[in-house]
Amino acid sequence: MSSKNSARARRSSCLTPLLVILLGAACILILAGLGGLAVAPRLAEQSFGPPSPGLGQFEKALYSIQLLLQKNNLLEPADPAGSAKPFTIDQGESVNSIALNLENAGIIRDAGAFRLYLIYSGLDKGIQAGDHQLSPAQTALEVAKGIQDATPRILTLRVYAGWRTEEIAAALQSNGFLIDAQNFLTAAAELKGEKVLLGYPDIQSVEGYLFPDDYRFNRDVTAEEILMTMLQHFDEAVSQDLRDAIRRQGLSLEDAVTLASIVQKEAVVPDEQPIIASVFYNRMQKGMKLDSDPTVQYALGFDPVKKTWWKNPLSASDLKFVSPYNTYINTGLPPGPISNPGISALQAVAYPAQTPYYYFRARCDGSGRHFFSATYEEHLNNACQ
Repeated sequence: MSSKNSARARRSSCLTPLLVILLGAACILILAGLGGLAVAPRLAEQSFGPPSPGLGQFEKALYSIQLLLQKNNLLEPADPAGSAKPFTIDQGESVNSIALNLENAGIIRDAGAFRLYLIYSGLDKGIQAGDHQLSPAQTALEVAKGIQDATPRILTLRVYAGWRTEEIAAALQSNGFLIDAQNFLTAAAELKGEKVLLGYPDIQSVEGYLFPDDYRFNRDVTAEEILMTMLQHFDEAVSQDLRDAIRRQGLSLEDAVTLASIVQKEAVVPDEQPIIASVFYNRMQKGMKLDSDPTVQYALGFDPVKKTWWKNPLSASDLKFVSPYNTYINTGLPPGPISNPGISALQAVAYPAQTPYYYFRARCDGSGRHFFSATYEEHLNNACQ
């Protein structure tokens, strides 16, 4: 045999064991890979939840393996001691851009891992543009769920002076709270007596005691929590000095709130409230009916035509509507408040102006102000021509 052939034979004999080793290693890797493709989706689902139904079997396995390799970046927060911060997603912004911005803001640990999870879970299709409150103390999975809803967790409820309870109930849902309006009204109806105001067992309804103001609540606040917060605010706002002044007018607190609720609805301009209160005091002292339109509006309830709780204008037949709240047919105060008055109306009842007036009617200039009269003849003369 030649030396060349001898060398070739030696090289062949040396390569054979190496090829066997490499082929064996390849077989092991393939078998491991096939095992991973089978096991990884189950392990991923345990840690990250179910995959999107839109993924194929191979995609599921591929994303599952990648997520498992990124487990720490997804299940550990970027900063466990971090505080919530505002984060804005623009309309039409890409998933890549959102993920990078979240990483740059320090809210998530890794943009690539976050994007993988969004696609795996299908949450990439539900991202909502808008303002979000997100925290680096959240895991990437919690952040991903947080950007599915642009409604902030803390919401503001503005209760206007003169609203009735039904209007507050309607405002809850229109402002994003999860409370059903009817559930709120049901909860309100269950509160009476000292549940409304400690020391006043005769109170029959929360109407009048839901103090107007701006309130901030969690989005998932309960009806009972809202009601008790408003009632407590009333108790704090109506000071002992104010209650003493009301008593000096010869009224109980319950009657004062009722009168204030009428003054609130009659007075468009706040500085006229003490004068309007004086008119009603003068009429009551003389045994005259109050003849207040808002009491009729309250008795009539919701007007389906104009979609309002305060029908306006009232017809002649409306003024004859039979109800204990109708002060055109009943003397004295109605059986309870007709709205939730603000502090200025309560102060007007506690400290009314001293006037000779028994009548008032709206001016004709659209200013919201009134003409005040001591006699019925003057009152007639003040009618718009």
